[in-house]
Amino acid sequence: MALASSAPPADPAESQAFQRWLKKAALLTGFATPEEQQRYNEEQKHLRCEKWKNDLMYYSPSVVFMLKHLKLSGCAVPPSNIVCAPCDLTRSGGFNPAGAIVLCQGHFAEKKHMEDTLTHELIHMYDHCKFKVDWYNLRHHACSEIRANSLSGDCRWLRELDRGHVSISKQHQACVRRRAILSVQANPKCPDEAAAERAVNEVWESCFNDTRPFDEVS
Repeated sequence: MALASSAPPADPAESQAFQRWLKKAALLTGFATPEEQQRYNEEQKHLRCEKWKNDLMYYSPSVVFMLKHLKLSGCAVPPSNIVCAPCDLTRSGGFNPAGAIVLCQGHFAEKKHMEDTLTHELIHMYDHCKFKVDWYNLRHHACSEIRANSLSGDCRWLRELDRGHVSISKQHQACVRRRAILSVQANPKCPDEAAAERAVNEVWESCFNDTRPFDEVS
């Protein structure tokens, strides 16, 4: 009786697992090419960003609260609409009126920073859903920036200290105003800093005091 022939052993050089091990070893020992190292770094940043994003969507009080109120307003936000992506280091996130949020995956040293950024962008999304914001109208844009900076945690004292901005009195208001002006100034319809400052000043009182959907500034 003939014995069934067995398949020859796989060549280790052709094994996908072996190739992955070689790449990992090269990265860890410094023998990877600059392109391979950069690609690996971006992959790690993306994986961490996705993990933190999912954690925040389930366990962050502010993020869960905003997601709940967006759903109640008819604008539910699935995880696929919050995207981790590489972007320049001048920003940590962004909101697209089409219904998407971008988290800049290389910008976050800690999960708390991502939490504040995600809450900030969800407030923009809430305003767009609830109040039909015209983002090319500088007053509309200024109002949403005032609310997002005030309500998200972006202007907490420790965050401002990290940025090098320290104020004894009215620190929160000063931070909200400064960051709102910078954001409006970046609007393509804004001609200059004076126009951005004027738009923020014109809506300041009503928008700073509008804490919806929160009861108050935390």
